[in-house]
Amino acid sequence: MYESGEMYLETILVLKKSKGQVRSIDIARELNFSKPSVSRAVGKLREEEYIAVDSNGFIELTYKGKKVAKDIYEKHKVLTTFFTEVIKVSPEIAEEDACRIEHVISDETFQGLKRFLEDYNIS
Repeated sequence: MYESGEMYLETILVLKKSKGQVRSIDIARELNFSKPSVSRAVGKLREEEYIAVDSNGFIELTYKGKKVAKDIYEKHKVLTTFFTEVIKVSPEIAEEDACRIEHVISDETFQGLKRFLEDYNIS
């Protein structure tokens, strides 16, 4: 899975939670991307079976897509919490940095951060 694909899947997951249904236009608006860019990405994610698109254009995460999206979203939440609660970074910067780091952090480091937050009851 490539970084931009992970970002799209995470965005679909978040939009689905907040809006109930997701279409390509919703993703384009949320990410401030062009409709053609989103259309290409959605096509690729569908080909790779991370998402399914129904006849009305509504997007659903497949089991495979949901797993990736949930993993990335968990990393995002944990990183944001660590940055804001432990090292006292502003929420805006914490969000931006979490978005970048969530795609490259090793599992070992991520699990260590999770343990640290759990050990100190930080959530």
